[in-house]
Amino acid sequence: MAALTRIRLPFGHGEMPIDVPSSNLVGIFSPQPAVTAGGPQPAEAALVRRALRRPIGTARLRDLAWPGQQVAIVTSDLTRPCPSHTLLPPVLDELAAAGIASSDITIVIALGLHRPMTPAELEEAVGPSVYRRVRVINHDPAATVHLGATSRGTPVDVFRPVVEADLRVCLGNLEFHYFVGYSGGAKAIVPGCASAATVTANHAMMVQPEAATGRLEGNPVRADLEEAAAMVGVDFVLNVIVDGEHRITAAVAGDVIAAHRAGCELVAQRGLVRIPEAAGIVIASAGGHPKDVNLYQAQKALDNAPYALREGGIIILAAECLEGCGNRTFESWMTEARSPEEVLARIQERFVLGGHKAAAIARVAQHARIMLVAPGVAELSLVGIEHWPTAQVALDAALQALGPEARITILPQAASVLPQVP
Repeated sequence: MAALTRIRLPFGHGEMPIDVPSSNLVGIFSPQPAVTAGGPQPAEAALVRRALRRPIGTARLRDLAWPGQQVAIVTSDLTRPCPSHTLLPPVLDELAAAGIASSDITIVIALGLHRPMTPAELEEAVGPSVYRRVRVINHDPAATVHLGATSRGTPVDVFRPVVEADLRVCLGNLEFHYFVGYSGGAKAIVPGCASAATVTANHAMMVQPEAATGRLEGNPVRADLEEAAAMVGVDFVLNVIVDGEHRITAAVAGDVIAAHRAGCELVAQRGLVRIPEAAGIVIASAGGHPKDVNLYQAQKALDNAPYALREGGIIILAAECLEGCGNRTFESWMTEARSPEEVLARIQERFVLGGHKAAAIARVAQHARIMLVAPGVAELSLVGIEHWPTAQVALDAALQALGPEARITILPQAASVLPQVP
């Protein structure tokens, strides 16, 4: 009997085991661990406080604020692995040191066009003590102020409490993004706190070839959203990189551009992984909760996996998706289309938010067979996607299709790595 390697893929709040023939395995490729010179990795809170003490490109937050200012702190919603409960206390301490009263601070949850968070979810996200201390609200894409348009024609409509604040602080996590290049930075404002019209116009540029994973220079979507955010003004950012267990491994703070770019360099150092050969089968996990809370989020893993795959290969994606597709428009595009080509033709005729996710999947489906292990969407017929009950059953079928010698690559955190094959 052939030797097997047991792999445990992140899946929801738990794991999904799979046994892979050892002789077929190209390797298991994850983000590089954080490296700290001169000793062990500092505790998460220590990393955050150190970043706040040493901001990049600007003064300390406590030196930018003064008593009487109205402060908006923008942070991520539950679809992002941003540890707001860890980031907020040190930020609030900085503001307190400047004499800002808690009553003058509003924490805004950047929803983009995602669903509002419930009061219980808001409390869990920011932590009970912060929730009791300051006002916490969801961004409302219908309650915005129009500030003009970018040079690319994107209308800039931003949530009124953010626009009317005297000081704006943006929090977020940093990772690869399949058409913005990287998450974080000004993205907290646009699309995070923008209107539907703003988000749609900005994201319409995702079809341009320069809008790609890991690309900042010349990326039209990133350039447009940063231009839009500059019309609002971002005074300070705090961005962190988290590992597969959502622990903070690095933090940067300061200027919305300079600090963000420094953080992106760290993401690239950690997430660009060299793979010796393209595989016939790539087994990928979105990274577990919250990255696989729905298919809308898990799609990011599906966008990175093809970089490790040979043409015509098979991708097995494990993503729990307990909230289903996560977006009604996305679901309708995925269930109504008869072929990937139909989806791509439709998005080129008219960009529709939600449909863009279907188009991203369709682009992958043109070059690979997609086997999806996702109980939350298993009852839906999705264009370009096959449903399988477990990763093991899918792998057995993939080996039957491609032959028992097919090479296999494992990406346990596929949304956080960008494979590079010679």
